[in-house]
Amino acid sequence: MTRLSEIHFTHRVGWLRAAVLGANDGILSTASLIVGVAAAEASRSSVLVAGVAGLVAGAMSMAAGEYVSVSSQSDTERADLERERAELATDGETEHAELAAIYVTRGLDAELAKQVATQLMAKDALGAHARDELGISDTLSARPVQAAFASAGSFTVGAVLPLLLVLVVPRSALAWTVSGGSLLFLALLGATAARAGGSPVWKSVARVTFWGALAMALTAGVGALFGAKL
Repeated sequence: MTRLSEIHFTHRVGWLRAAVLGANDGILSTASLIVGVAAAEASRSSVLVAGVAGLVAGAMSMAAGEYVSVSSQSDTERADLERERAELATDGETEHAELAAIYVTRGLDAELAKQVATQLMAKDALGAHARDELGISDTLSARPVQAAFASAGSFTVGAVLPLLLVLVVPRSALAWTVSGGSLLFLALLGATAARAGGSPVWKSVARVTFWGALAMALTAGVGALFGAKL
């Protein structure tokens, strides 16, 4: 039986990277902030205010950072495409030779490479050069607005989780409960992201929990140190 389609994961790269980064940062930065403030013996209301402020500031920071970063990538891609379009219009033979040479390096013989380049350029010359010479495709192209919303939204969802623990956990157990709960959230996020991206689950879980535990431990130490001195 002929298999007509296969499952691939590269089409998820753009939104998955932004979503995982946002949710991970939302959980980790908000939980670390809460643990640090709680370790300084602050009241529950002060811890909650700090957490909410961290959520709003973090979500906006993630959105702005992703938009600016991905916009820069998009600008570079457009500049490369414009230059390639101009080169195709003024020196098509050289561009044909460049494309054929790329196919030769990938294993085709010279004559076949020329034929493939000719046929692809006849259908969509710019698309062929964008994909095979520049490495730009519709699947992996930069989408600033999508990345910004994905990061901000996922950050907010992640940040809400440790904040909910602040509302239901006794003040005396706040630091330990938020730390443990947030590590669980990070582990679940790592496992979910690994499954969505087709990568090993255990490696992703180990990675996010290690860095999460380290970040919260350091923040708690700073909060306890300054809380004792103030």
